[in-house]
Amino acid sequence: MLKTFTKSMLLLLMLCFTVLYAQAQSIIISGSVIDKLSRSPIPGVGITVKGKTVGTSTDQNGKYSFSTTEKAPFTLVISYLGYTSVEKQITGNTSGLDIELEQAAILGQEVVISASRTPERILESPVSVERMGQATIKEQAAPSFYDALNNMKGVEISTQSLTFKSINTRGFNSNGNTRFNQFVDGMDSQAPGLNFAVGNIVGINDLDVDNIELLPGASSALYGAGGINGTMLMTSKSPFDYQGPSFQFKSGINHVNDNNTDVQPYNQLDVRLAKAWNNRFAIKGTFSFLQAQDWQADNFTDFDRVARKVKPGDRNSDPNYDGINVYGDEVSQNMRNVAQSVLNAGTSGFVQAALGLLAPPSAAQIAAFKAGPGGPLLTNFLSTNATMRPFYAGIQNPALLPSQNVSRTGYNESALVDYKTQSIKASGSINYRLTKTIEAIAQIYWGSGTSVYTGSDRYSLRNFSIGQYKLELKGQDFFLRGYTTQERSGDSYIASILGSYINEKSKSSTDWFPQYVGNYIGAKSLGATDAAAHAAARAVADQGRYIPGTAAFETAKNQVLNTTISDTNFKTGAYGAKFDDKTNLYHYEGMYNFSNLFNNVVEFQLGASYRLYQLRSNGTIFNDKNSEIDINEYGSFAQLGKKFLDDKLKLTVSGRYDKSTNFDGRFTPRITGVLTVARDNNIRVSYQTGYRNPTTQNQYIDLSVGGGSQRLIGGIPKLLDQYSLYTNQAYTDVSYRAFLASAAAGTPNPALLQKYTFDSRGVRPESVQAFELGYKGLLGPKFLIDAYGYYNIYKDFITAVDVYQQNPNDGSFTKFGAPVNATGKVTSYGAALGIDYLLRDYNLSGNISYNNIGDIPADYINDFNTPKIRYNLGLGKKELFKNVGFNVNYRWQGKFFWNSSFASGEVPAFGTMDAQVNLKIPSVNSMIKIGGSNVLNKYNFTSYGNPAAGAIYYVAYTFNP
Repeated sequence: MLKTFTKSMLLLLMLCFTVLYAQAQSIIISGSVIDKLSRSPIPGVGITVKGKTVGTSTDQNGKYSFSTTEKAPFTLVISYLGYTSVEKQITGNTSGLDIELEQAAILGQEVVISASRTPERILESPVSVERMGQATIKEQAAPSFYDALNNMKGVEISTQSLTFKSINTRGFNSNGNTRFNQFVDGMDSQAPGLNFAVGNIVGINDLDVDNIELLPGASSALYGAGGINGTMLMTSKSPFDYQGPSFQFKSGINHVNDNNTDVQPYNQLDVRLAKAWNNRFAIKGTFSFLQAQDWQADNFTDFDRVARKVKPGDRNSDPNYDGINVYGDEVSQNMRNVAQSVLNAGTSGFVQAALGLLAPPSAAQIAAFKAGPGGPLLTNFLSTNATMRPFYAGIQNPALLPSQNVSRTGYNESALVDYKTQSIKASGSINYRLTKTIEAIAQIYWGSGTSVYTGSDRYSLRNFSIGQYKLELKGQDFFLRGYTTQERSGDSYIASILGSYINEKSKSSTDWFPQYVGNYIGAKSLGATDAAAHAAARAVADQGRYIPGTAAFETAKNQVLNTTISDTNFKTGAYGAKFDDKTNLYHYEGMYNFSNLFNNVVEFQLGASYRLYQLRSNGTIFNDKNSEIDINEYGSFAQLGKKFLDDKLKLTVSGRYDKSTNFDGRFTPRITGVLTVARDNNIRVSYQTGYRNPTTQNQYIDLSVGGGSQRLIGGIPKLLDQYSLYTNQAYTDVSYRAFLASAAAGTPNPALLQKYTFDSRGVRPESVQAFELGYKGLLGPKFLIDAYGYYNIYKDFITAVDVYQQNPNDGSFTKFGAPVNATGKVTSYGAALGIDYLLRDYNLSGNISYNNIGDIPADYINDFNTPKIRYNLGLGKKELFKNVGFNVNYRWQGKFFWNSSFASGEVPAFGTMDAQVNLKIPSVNSMIKIGGSNVLNKYNFTSYGNPAAGAIYYVAYTFNP
């Protein structure tokens, strides 16, 4: 025992002397690293001994300290992405070694996560990926980072209003884009009742954006349903790495030289606060408020909703005028049908009185009465009665009453929609680091506001709000998260229904149309021309019509706005255009990266997710007036990657399986390869598959639109059965138009009507196979090139069909719009090229994209909705002269045809320029920016039926950007 103790003491003493000797020989280095321009500390800077792995990194305050046994003298390398590296020679112990790093553009060295769900250099990404980092965001030539997305290669934006914009890539653009996924800190930011992201109404504050990564093309193998055309990941700043207060105030103007209104103010305030303690506990909060006057939709082109095309004419020349941004004029009836309805009612009343019946007579009783002795008496009544006589004369003489449709007089959108745009956003998080690599996060995003968006109608979103609430545990190799999205419609409503119901409150259509037809016949009988007769008829029928701005109009408007759609009752005079949507989404997912367990010989990941949609609209959107609707979705994925040929070739195989309540399970594979042909030069090839389930609305919508002239219904068998579309088959829109044409010619031919057969399975998920070949490389340190070509094959493409179902009782037709799958395949193809070049500290950038649609089935309504050619040109410099920088971006796109359920027409080609000049004030860590979007003020629109947008000019002051 004594010997053992003695040996242990001697060993301990030797160890102490060794440690003391080592400490005596160690060199200790400490100091801080700051940004040369802003003088602010830089966290996470790498500090290493040149040629060695010895080193450390700066903490959140930019400070560092470490020791090394390296013999002096040696060289210390200080490096950080986006800054020029600095080398310092060390001759011995050094304290207070403060380093200033200068920002520099380092092309192609950014690290991305989205392409493989694991960190990798953007040059080595296996699929196309676009990235926007903090340096770009701070000096963007756009009012917000979301607007600046338009400058990315192949990206296009559909602008429905000032704050509501939809992102898209590679064709099939739409106002509410359900083929593009958008994630904020891992949370799907779609509104669950809409199934698409509502722009950035709820999302990251401009001051809190760390980076944005965008994947054009299919991405279902890694991210699940949706994202069939692209996926965007937005990541906010960590409160550990970015602390302290920041704020930005932006003030400007828009509506310059706008025919609709005077110049209007544009103001926005952004605030961010973050604080960390002991690198273990941190909190942050953000707030944003925007207030402005929105763009006004003023397309008054006459539109044929049956043929889905514009037509010549206006309210004065076309009795059946239906202006695109005019609402209430969608309600239309055929004059001869109106006259016949009046005569039918008169006939029924006469026969009932003549026979002494307690109830209206049946069709058989009326036929028997006409064939019997009462026939002449009925004819005499119809031809001589003051009320019946004009209608009888019109039916007997087509010259007096043509088979002409007439529409009610509508209201311009500006009289119905709230253009006083405002947006309030708030977010916050509590972060706790259990270990150096494991972090627990509780996070919230909430947004509310007033805006306008376009779907099958123009929808005015008033006091609309979405909240997202998340709990997450993440580590270096895993994450577990659960979140919920709570959508609340507030006081939102449908503009076209509002216009129609204001008309109904002033005078019901059952009175208006007979007045119109009767007075038209009267005018024609007196020898008036057709145009004069229509003008006289409308003047009489419109008597008592509520005029915008009057007390009567405002009273009727408020009554309709405060009544929900589902509470509408024509018999009691209750008319409602308001939504009552409280739809929720719950999502749970987890992923583990096993690569480190395999010493990174292979990369292997597993993940799974579960999602629940709770559709709760009280019958104002969905078929849920009398029952609740839940949709469950399950999914799991795996990915395996391996490098070959001395790490010059990397192959990755991925696959995902998903199952939804109403649809069969689906497997989506992905195979990618990246070949390094030279240092920093890589060729990539990929085969990806994607799919999307029919949206919640594709499945369960049950909504009257177009001023009540059409009903949108879900495409699942339950909804089709509810409206007897399997048993009482409806007619195709093409054959219905042919039938109307025959009726207009005076010889209605029912044989022209062709029945439409809905698939017994209802609407099904659509899928895509995407093939891509790309190259990305550095041709020298200052020239980056990125190019790709793609070919997509879509199957079961979800489109829409309009059908007309005949009522067996009275022979009238009801128009239904329902989602269906196109037969056959839809193909699309395209290519893009992007270049970045550094010339004497000037950053020159440019990109061009080409997108086109290929084969399409005969029953597919072409909604590719994308210009063939788009290009962007950019020029900027961080310091034009001391503390002053600038950025200019020019964007152009060719003309194309836009097709949607709301409107169809040509979108003209246009070019627009954004620009900004900034002054940095290092002494107070601030920046002043003067800039504008569309600075040349050339009004343009990105989708047909949406408002034209002009310039926004602004001045912004930012503290601690």
